[in-house]
Amino acid sequence: MYEIDRIISQIDYLTPVAGTTQKILSIAEDPDSKISDLVDLIIYDQAMTANILKICNSAYFGLPKRINSLEQAISYLGKNQVSELVFMKSMVQNLRKGQKGYSLCEGELWKYSISSAIIAKELAKEFSIEDSSLIFTAALIKDIGKVILDKYVENSFKHIIGDVLKNGCTFIEAEKKIIGIDHAELGGLVAEKWNFSDKMVHIIRYHHLSEQRAAEDIETYIVYMADILCMMMGMGVGSDGLAYKFYKDVAEKLNLSENTLMDVMLGFMVNFKQVEDLASSLID
Repeated sequence: MYEIDRIISQIDYLTPVAGTTQKILSIAEDPDSKISDLVDLIIYDQAMTANILKICNSAYFGLPKRINSLEQAISYLGKNQVSELVFMKSMVQNLRKGQKGYSLCEGELWKYSISSAIIAKELAKEFSIEDSSLIFTAALIKDIGKVILDKYVENSFKHIIGDVLKNGCTFIEAEKKIIGIDHAELGGLVAEKWNFSDKMVHIIRYHHLSEQRAAEDIETYIVYMADILCMMMGMGVGSDGLAYKFYKDVAEKLNLSENTLMDVMLGFMVNFKQVEDLASSLID
C-alpha cells in the first residue's frame, strides 16, 4: 500500500480550473444571469473568444450560418452550452494524455470523457433536469483521478488484476485494497480541491456506485448509466473497463427501458464522427 498523502499531493500537478472558467460556470448556473454577463466576462480573453467561435462553427453543431461574434455564439448555443465548451477546453491538458496503467492510449480518455458527458446530458433530458450542465461536467471529469493514479496502477497492475481474477472483486475495489485509494475517491478530492459543489464531489466520488446507498440520487445514477453505455459501445474500455459491476436495478429505478437506452446509443453512434471532430477541435 502506498502513502496516501503523497498520492493526494499529486493533485497540485494537474492543470487547475482557471478562475475565469469557474466564474463562467457560476454565471451559467445562475438563472437570473444574462447573456451580457457572460459576454462581459469572456470578451477580453481573446484566446477563449477565438476558441468558442471556432468550436461553435465546427461540424458538431452544424449551425445554419457562420457565427462571427461572441454574442451570436451565446445566443445560438445558450449560456450552458458555452460554459460547457469553456470547461471542456480547460480540461484538455489533463485528459488528453495516455494512461499506461489503464491501457489507454493518448486521446482515448479525452474522447471517452466527452462521449460520456454528451450521453449523460442526453439521458438527463429524459427526466427534464434543469441543471443538466452539472451532470455534463461531472460526467466529463469523473475519471480525473485516473490521471493521478495511473502510475500507481501501472506499478501494481499484476497485484490489482490478480485480486480481480482471484477474488471476483471489481477493479475499483482492487485499486482501493492494493493502492489504498481508488480513482473515483481521488477524483472527488480533485473536485473538492477545485472548489466544486458538494453535489459535484458526490457524483464523481460515487459514479461507480461503489457504495450504492451513498449514491442513490438521480444525477449519480445518470452519470453511472452514461459510463455503462460508453462501455457497451466499446469506449473507454481499458484494462479496467470490463471489471465493474453492472447494477440492472439502476435502469429500473430510472424507468429507462431497453428501447430508450438503445435509442440513446444509436443516436450517439450516428453522430460519432461529429463528436470526434469536437474532441479534435478542442485540442487544436
